[in-house]
Amino acid sequence: MRLTFLLAAALVLAGCAGTVPDPISDAPETVPQPGEVRAEPARFEQARVRWGGTIVAVSNRAEFTEVELVARPLDDRGRPRDVDRSYGRILARVSGFLDPAVHAGGRELTVTGTVTGVEERAIGEYRYDYPVVDVSGHYLWAPRPVAVERGPYPYDPFWYDPWYPRSMFYPYCPYGVSPRYCW
Repeated sequence: MRLTFLLAAALVLAGCAGTVPDPISDAPETVPQPGEVRAEPARFEQARVRWGGTIVAVSNRAEFTEVELVARPLDDRGRPRDVDRSYGRILARVSGFLDPAVHAGGRELTVTGTVTGVEERAIGEYRYDYPVVDVSGHYLWAPRPVAVERGPYPYDPFWYDPWYPRSMFYPYCPYGVSPRYCW
């Protein structure tokens, strides 16, 4: 009996566990942050990384597609967290073609691959060093559901106003009350 209970509990707990999608499941043990790679590019040359963030731009080249990301911290499944903190920007080079309409700005993407160096580009008039990742696996996350803002009181589907849309005096109008308030 005890063994059956333990087995059932283990199955229930295993069913609740989140899983990492297959394309990004091969994450290294220690991952340098983009800021560390920008500071010491030679030290992290050919380092394996799993980075993710929000897509800024997608540029298709002849051999590969270049995705510019605002790097964000990842959760335990590898999805970029929805926080206002950034690790900087990165360039992810994916072999082949990625459709810019699907990989649109604002979508979340996680990539795994090796660091190939740092490339200097301009953001406006500011010169910025982008860590470049040669991507071996990537995963485009589904958009997050939009939260609906409600008032401070909970919604009650069984509440109703017995006098709506008429007044509480309908169909009668007491003496001294204007008829327009009784309709």
